[in-house]
Order: sequence, then C-alpha cells, then structure tokens
Amino acid sequence: MEWLLQNWRANLTGLDMANSSRILIIGGTGYIGRHISKASLALGHPTFLLVRESSASNPEKAKLLESFKASGAIIVHGSLEDHASLVEAIKKVDVVISAVKGPQLTDQQNIIKAIKEVGTIKRFLPSEFGNDVDRTHAVEPAKTMFATKAKIRRAIEAEGIPYTFVSSNCFAGLFLPSLGQPGLTAPPRDKVVISGDGNAKVVFVKEEDIGTFTIKAVDDPKTLNKILYLRLPANTYSINDLVALWEKKIGKSLEKTYIPEEDVLKKIAESPFPLNAIMSTGHSIFVKGDQTNFEIGPDGVEASQLYPEVKYTTVDEYLSQYV
Repeated sequence: MEWLLQNWRANLTGLDMANSSRILIIGGTGYIGRHISKASLALGHPTFLLVRESSASNPEKAKLLESFKASGAIIVHGSLEDHASLVEAIKKVDVVISAVKGPQLTDQQNIIKAIKEVGTIKRFLPSEFGNDVDRTHAVEPAKTMFATKAKIRRAIEAEGIPYTFVSSNCFAGLFLPSLGQPGLTAPPRDKVVISGDGNAKVVFVKEEDIGTFTIKAVDDPKTLNKILYLRLPANTYSINDLVALWEKKIGKSLEKTYIPEEDVLKKIAESPFPLNAIMSTGHSIFVKGDQTNFEIGPDGVEASQLYPEVKYTTVDEYLSQYV
C-alpha cells in the first residue's frame, strides 16, 4: 500500500511539472533573482537558469548554483551579449523572467530581440521588482533609472510580446531593518531621521514572498499584459506608522528629526553617485509616496487579492526578529 501511495504522489508531481510552464530565469543568482529561482523550483516549474561560464569562479554563486541543481534546476550557459546562446536558451522554455540589474537593464533589449526571433514565448517578465516606473515623481538620478525600465516596457509592448510587469515595491531586507535609515543594519533604539512628514504610505515585501507571487503570476491569464502590484494590506505603512510599531515592540519612544523636502532635494543634488541614486529613490518612495499615491487601474491587478493562499510575512512579524 505504501508503495502505491508513493507511486501516486510521484505521478502527481510529474503531472504538475508537465502542466507547469518551463521558466528561464536570467539573473537567477542575484539579490532578488535567487528568490525567484527558489520559488520556481518550489512551485514545481521546470526551471532553467542562464548563467555565465565565469559564474563557477565565484564561490558564493557556485554554491548557490549547486543547491539549485540539487533541487532540479537546469543550468544553461550564456549571456545577454551572446545572441546565439540567448536564442538557444529561450527555445527551451515557455516563460522568460529577467532579474538583471544596473547596466544590464538596457541589455534587456537583447532578450526582447531573442524572444521575438524564437516566437514561442508565452510570457516575459522583465526586471522591475520595485516602484511602478510609469507612475513616479522621481528626481535625478532615480528618474533616469526608472526611465530605463519604462523604455523596456515600451519595447515589449511595441513588439507585441506577452508580458507581466511586477511592481513589488520595497525589498523588506533592504528597508525594514533600518526603518528606512540609510546605513543602518538594525532598527534604531534611540533616534530616527524621517524624510518629509513621514506620512507617505510605503509597501514592504519580504524577498521570498516576491519570488512566490512572481511565479504564481506566470501562468495566470489574469496577469497577462498587466502590472502585478504587491500592495499587501498588512505591509503598507507610513514611516510614522512603522516607527510607532517599533516603539511599541521595544517599549521606548525614539527621538524624531524630520527633514523638510527642500532639504532632502538639496542633499540629493550635492551628493555623489551612488549616494544620490539611493537618496533620490528614497525621496520617490518616502516623501512622494510613489508606491501608493495612485489607484490601481484596469492595467493592473493586486497580488494578495489574486493569491490569498500565499501567507506572506507581515511587517509586524518581520520586525519581531530584531526585538
């Protein structure tokens, strides 16, 4: 009887794999890419990772790739600069997810070209995973960074490639431990500096949950040619709300210093790169409220409403580890 049960389970797993889209992840060992890769494997998708040959020389990446291979990932060697390798990799799959960053954002034009050439891709998710780049009040240099992602959106639309754009808002791991304070690795216990009036609503999402919601969307017709917003109700806080929650957890009031917007803008203008990029992104999020200062329209859907079965980590739960 036990053998029959095991055989039935194995057949079910094989059936799930057969019915799940094959996914190619580009940048699958990066900061957010590794969580997307883990989620793809955990949710039963045949998962292909495009990696450079040189990745083997990076001990951390090599170890991560070995763990992915042990979980069933298929490693495909290639790069965005090698058109032939890109085409060959894309021919193996149904869905392409890009999690590249920095200078490689522009190189996603090469992915678009290869997807168009192959002609069989059901969905492309370009590297976004932050603010909605079409709804921003950012100043430079964040303005140009967001414009680069928006340009990729326009190219995808112009080529008629099926897409989902993932607006995941703030990575919890980068923003919550510091309560939005640049340079801190743990929440402050004495004083806090707040840009603007601290009332702009911000969304914080744990990286693992971003991976899960992203993979949930790849085969969903409701996310086809839409923006998937991770505007999670339990994780939407102003900085004032966040500080109040932290004060409650530690049983102590923090000394608060508010920096007027004009002073924030002056500091951005005077700062060198990359500090000005970090600060201008923060201005967009924490002063302008660009993650929540608009209603989700017909071009978008909200992740927690689509996938209520995903039990995401709340901000309250996340901060408890630092008490």
